[in-house]
Amino acid sequence: MNDVRRSRLARSGGVPQTSRMTLRSLLKRAIPVALALALSACGFHLRSALVLPPDLGPVRVVSVDRYSPLAESLAQALTRAGAEPATERTTNATVLDLMAEQWGDRPISLDELGRAQEYSLRYAVTFELRRPDGTAIVPRQTIELARDYVSNPVQAIGTEGEREILQGEMRREMVASVLRRLDAVARRATADAAAAPAAAAPAELTPPPTTSDTTTP
Repeated sequence: MNDVRRSRLARSGGVPQTSRMTLRSLLKRAIPVALALALSACGFHLRSALVLPPDLGPVRVVSVDRYSPLAESLAQALTRAGAEPATERTTNATVLDLMAEQWGDRPISLDELGRAQEYSLRYAVTFELRRPDGTAIVPRQTIELARDYVSNPVQAIGTEGEREILQGEMRREMVASVLRRLDAVARRATADAAAAPAAAAPAELTPPPTTSDTTTP
């Protein structure tokens, strides 16, 4: 009996058949979960389609930083959403103006030697969306994000790498936040335009009740 069992184990690579089946089933369950977590970490979320302001026209994204990664990401996201990108020859373009981009680190935790070991990374962006005539579609406003990260006072290289990864994630989140602001304004404008004809329609006149002047003797 033992010889037969050892022979079966040898053919299966030393792993019992039941264990192999259990491992296979666990992998089948784990792979979809790992894939979902990976997509979520990359900023991929299933959401409703982005609504752009009506009569938007060609859009140009400008920034105080000529080589701003955020400006490039926003331009690409708007194009994917259906906006027409403005070219160098476009004279009348809607402008998404990134007026300010600021990064800052604030220590929030110290070790026993008084050295900062945890920081709060803050990212603030001020922007405005303007029509070609200069009037504001989305008035000037600021979005601020904050994330905490651990800093090793001894191994600064590892800390810088973690900070760079965190910056990339916050830029992607900032793109989504700016687009949500544009989407909210566009949906509000669409709702107001739909409600305007109903408000302008004249109210139906209700005739007064009929009265009788006949008196009973």
